[in-house]
Amino acid sequence: MGYLGDSLRALALTLKSTFRPPVTVHYPVEKRPRAERYRTSFALVHDADGDEACVGCLQCEKVCPSQIISIVAEKKESPVTGKRRGYAKDFTLDLNACIYCELCVQVCPTDAIVMCRQPETPAYHREDLVLTMERLYANEKNKPLTWGKASNLMEMQDPKRGQPAPEAKPAAEKKPAAEAKPAAETKPAAETKPAAETKPAAETKPAAEAKPAEEPPAKAD
Repeated sequence: MGYLGDSLRALALTLKSTFRPPVTVHYPVEKRPRAERYRTSFALVHDADGDEACVGCLQCEKVCPSQIISIVAEKKESPVTGKRRGYAKDFTLDLNACIYCELCVQVCPTDAIVMCRQPETPAYHREDLVLTMERLYANEKNKPLTWGKASNLMEMQDPKRGQPAPEAKPAAEKKPAAEAKPAAETKPAAETKPAAETKPAAETKPAAEAKPAEEPPAKAD
């Protein structure tokens, strides 16, 4: 009876699923809308002045657990501000071994690297998964970027980080010190009694006079 019951339940589940609408899509031709926190791939961005935000500090290269980031840093004058600053002469990120931990985004001091929300197109060659500096800057314009930047992510971990410092409270007014009470009058020290007169030492009695030794009796002849 047990085998028959299991067979009937399996048949009922199969008939129920037969009329269920399909949940799969023909990826990559059809793509589902992604959640707000969905992230994949990377992009390098520019700052508010239109200059490259990356300063070549190598923080993302050092923190990467898979060691897939390679940066060549240099210093030169900015074409926007004219000041000498750091730049990334070459930036390479290999997605073949990336674990998408987002640590490189969190440690960036200038919010220069962010992740993208659009999934990558399947590749037929490993070279297609290597993001060069040109491809990283192209992703900034061609793909939707996630909201998570280093400043936002650090503020989530430490909410007090983004808040202004509290104003210092004025110091409380000091109360006048209580008047010192006069010291209690010291009582005169008790008069010291004169030391008891020492009694004269007992007179020593003269030693008893020694008695002369008795002479032995004379022997008889």
